[in-house]
Amino acid sequence: MPLYEYYCQHCDGVFEALRPIKEAVLPAPCPACQRDGQRILSSFMAFTYRDGYPRRIPDKGTYWHLGKEVKTLPKRMRQHPGPKPVKRPSRGRS
Repeated sequence: MPLYEYYCQHCDGVFEALRPIKEAVLPAPCPACQRDGQRILSSFMAFTYRDGYPRRIPDKGTYWHLGKEVKTLPKRMRQHPGPKPVKRPSRGRS
């Protein structure tokens, strides 16, 4: 069964309820005051990928770069210098 969020206008509270899909639009009893609460649109955490980076929905369309929030990614990103390649002797003729 899906989890839905409801709002109780009487006690100004938001609560969740596990209910069958066909009962989702019906009012649910508030656990605090037992009055009917109306279903509200849930704000859930979801992720998508934009430009190859995971993004939270909804997002502001910004990125984080070097600890600062920026509108666009830099053209050249600093990369960590990896291990230096090891020179091995060639198997040439002696």
